[in-house]
Amino acid sequence: MPRDDVQKTATLYRMVMPDHLCPFGLKTRALLEREGYTVDDHWLETKEEKDAFMARHGVKTTPQTWIGDTRIGGYEEVRSHLGKPVVGKDDTTYRPVIAIFSVGLLLALAVSWVAFGTVLSLRTLEWFLAISMTLLGLQKLQDVESFSTMFLNYDLLAVRWVLYGTIYPFAETLAGVLMVAGALVWIAAPIALFIGTVGAVSVFKAVYVDRRELKCACVGGGSNVPLGFVSLTENLMMIGMGLWMPARMLLT
Repeated sequence: MPRDDVQKTATLYRMVMPDHLCPFGLKTRALLEREGYTVDDHWLETKEEKDAFMARHGVKTTPQTWIGDTRIGGYEEVRSHLGKPVVGKDDTTYRPVIAIFSVGLLLALAVSWVAFGTVLSLRTLEWFLAISMTLLGLQKLQDVESFSTMFLNYDLLAVRWVLYGTIYPFAETLAGVLMVAGALVWIAAPIALFIGTVGAVSVFKAVYVDRRELKCACVGGGSNVPLGFVSLTENLMMIGMGLWMPARMLLT
């Protein structure tokens, strides 16, 4: 039976150069150390050292890790070997949406506390929805071209009027910001109601009628969030705010 200290020893080769410190090398070392490995850390400090190392071992990338006498590979291979989840860039995930709504809720609670000295109020819910709209719009504004391209896959109005895909992120963000402030509701409410209604109908048709499997553009054009419940929720949220904000003004 092999000794435990041998099992827990890893050899790592990574680039540490004056103009480049490999981030995946640092992540690999940190991961191994968290798992209790003693890391024999070898630096490749010049391009010549790196090229010679890759040629000698027949590999195309660094970092490279050995555990015992077995070459494991790069960072993702080490994660897999240690039983850690490896999320590929093309894998679907709800993480961006969870992050946005979580931050939106925390900001709404913070604003409510500052404004009223309590985190529980009707305005807290309004702020949560409005801030979430703003954050979702901000995600789209990072790359409007990429968003509009993905949006064209399912939005019924954008298919007929391509410019709508470019306008949408600005409209959603504007409506969200105005609703956070409670200002110019006569502008914000119709915008939210219009884009929310068109979006809800489009998503419902694409997912629940046509049964298409698409990526949602709700958090930007690079999103791997599946089109479906999340995007429908975003649009229903805007419809709700578009109806509620004018009604609240009339009731107060």
